[in-house]
This record gives sequence, C-alpha cells and structure tokens, in this order.
Amino acid sequence: MKRSAVLIMCLAVLFSIAFAVEPIKIGAVSPLGDITGKESTRAMQLAVKEINDAGGILGRPLQLIIMDDEMKPASGAAAIDKLATVDKVDFFVGGMGSGVHLAEIPALKKYQKVTVWIGAADHNCENAVGADADWYFHLHPWDYQQGEGYGLAWTEIAKKYNIKIEKVFLAYEEGAFGTGSYTSYVDFFNQAKKGQGSWAAVMKQFVGASFKSASFGGGDYRAVLNQAKTFNPDLFVWAGYDADAIPIVAQAKEVNFTPKLFVGAPPGWPANYGKNPLAENVILYGMWSPTLSDVSPAAERFFNAYVKMYGEEPTGYFAPLGYINIYFLAEGIKKAGSLDKDAVIKALETVQFKDTALGEPLKITPSRVIKHQGFKYQKILQWQNGKQQVIWPLDLATAKLVYPFSFKK
Repeated sequence: MKRSAVLIMCLAVLFSIAFAVEPIKIGAVSPLGDITGKESTRAMQLAVKEINDAGGILGRPLQLIIMDDEMKPASGAAAIDKLATVDKVDFFVGGMGSGVHLAEIPALKKYQKVTVWIGAADHNCENAVGADADWYFHLHPWDYQQGEGYGLAWTEIAKKYNIKIEKVFLAYEEGAFGTGSYTSYVDFFNQAKKGQGSWAAVMKQFVGASFKSASFGGGDYRAVLNQAKTFNPDLFVWAGYDADAIPIVAQAKEVNFTPKLFVGAPPGWPANYGKNPLAENVILYGMWSPTLSDVSPAAERFFNAYVKMYGEEPTGYFAPLGYINIYFLAEGIKKAGSLDKDAVIKALETVQFKDTALGEPLKITPSRVIKHQGFKYQKILQWQNGKQQVIWPLDLATAKLVYPFSFKK
C-alpha cells in the first residue's frame, strides 16, 4: 500500500516537473462581449485543454492568453502590442471584426510572429496584410470567396428546387464588414452582366443599401427594408451582426416585407435565436450547424466536447473555427518540431485535415493576395423548427429547402 502511494506521488512529481517547463504562449484577441468572440475563445480553451491533457506539444503545455478587443480598432491594436511586448507570446490567433483587424494589421506586421487568424472577411484586410507576409495564415473565407460560393450555391439550389432567382437585394451594415460585402456583390453583378462568374445565372438585377448596425448604436432598419420591399427581390440578404438578427426580421414583418428568400449573413447569431418564432425559415450563411454532427465525425466530436465542457450548445460557426484555430497551429508546431518561425511556417503550409469541426477538409492554398488561405466557401443553412439545417452543399444537406419564406403565424 505504501509502495503504491509512493509510486503515485513520484509520478505526480514527474508530471508536474514535465509541465514546469516554459509553456508555448499563444495570444488570442477576440471581442469577448460579443457572443461570437465569447464562443470562439471558449472553443480555443477547450482545444488547449484537450491538447494539454494529452501531453502538450513538444513536451510543453500550451498557454492561451486572451485579450478583449471590445470590437474597437484601438483596443485590438493595443492588445497585439501588449501580447507581444508584455506577455511575450510566441503566436497570435483569434479575431472577428474586419474593422478591428485593419487596425491590428500594422502591429502584426511590426512583430511578424506566426499568426493564424479566423476573423475578418473584408478583402481590404488581405490587401493590408500584403503578399509578402508569409507569417500570416487566414482561415475564414474572404468576402469575395464567400460571394463566389453563394453564387454557386444559389445556382445549384435554383436548379434543384426549380425556383427563379434573378433580383438580389443586399442590406449591409455601414462598417468595414458590410461595405466589404457590398463591394464584392457589386463586383459579382458586374461580372454577371457580362455572363461571367458564379452569379451569372441568378443575378439579373442588383440593389444594395446600408444601415447602421445595432452593435454600433443603430437598430432602425425600416428605411432599407421599405427600399427592398419596393424593389421586390427574389433573394434578400442582410449583412450585419448578431445584434441585428431579431430586430431586422421583426421590422420586416412590421412593414409587411416578405421576400421569397430571407437571408441573414452575420458572423454569429444570438443565443437561442432558433427558438424565436421570427427565426422560422430564415436562411443563413454560415460555416457550421449542430446538424453537421449527423454527417461529420469531427463536427460531432467537437460539438459533444463543447457541450460537455460548457453545458450549452455553441450558437455559431466561430466556435468550431476557434477550435480549429488552435488545432491547426498545434499541428504545425508539432510537425515543425520546434518554435522556429521558418520551420513552423513551412509545416503549416503542409497541414491538411480530411475532416474538421466545420464538417469539411482544411488545406492551405493561395487567395488573391496572401499565400496562406484556409477555407474558401460558406454553407447555406435554414432555421427549421428551431434547428439550423444544412441546405447547401447538396452533398452535406440535412434537410430540404422550405420555400417561399413566410412569417410564422
């Protein structure tokens, strides 16, 4: 009995000594007051815990140091500076808003640490990073990649369900995220007018109008909704934030605007949004849904682990993105065999996952500007009976499209 106790004590001491080595420090910057940032950092913490419970990387534990960017550009830039100079992190991860990231990029370029970013869809961020930033890896699709994917998706959906999509209206928040989306739609419309690009078959007319997001003091969408109602689109899309999700649908009902396809495109959705009657049959652009657990083992593992650790389901795709963020970086460090910057960059370039928490593979390829882009397209989902069902890609579909949209009585 005494021998067993001594052995257990020795093992405990050895384990503590092994993890007394300097941790690998990862600096994460996210908007913690926003559900998107909250869930992505939670998922990062989950991934770090799993990796450390399995022995860490290169015999060292991971340490995640989290900073709140408060959805403010100045706060995001200050967070990068602090993590680099005070906390002396080895790597940067995280992100959400494009406007914040534009302010962070000069600081990231100053330190040039290996960075794996999951936020910022605005192509202006890609331009600001530049083609020579080999230390920069971006996992979230850029706005023009998303737009290309949506064109492919609606073309396939229109054909499968024999529906007409010709008139498209985009209501977009007036910040960097929304205006970046609008610029991309304009580019695709100009291509479509020439019979070119992924939207050629489903965009004969296009109109866009801006609104002030509730996340930044706005919240009255009646003007843009009435403009859309007059246009009478086949496809209505709003690009804003989670704070806009409920009031924009409520005000659409108020002004009697009922487009055949009602699509929301925020980076994250409010908790329990699907339980709100206004959510029924609303379509969303996203990268993940809990129902992907039915078709993807990796998505199922992530979902179950997240629920077990936090006692609630994630509401949006930034949670699995955050989880992938850490595992992708960890795999690169592991393959590199050291923290040497050049070795880690080369290793990350070769990392491939056949399946991920998003229910799809991950492989690094160049985008228009940067060398290291991860995911390319989003998915088409629809709220049906409180659940996000996958409509497209068709081979991952978990339900049929409910068409046309109507408000639940």
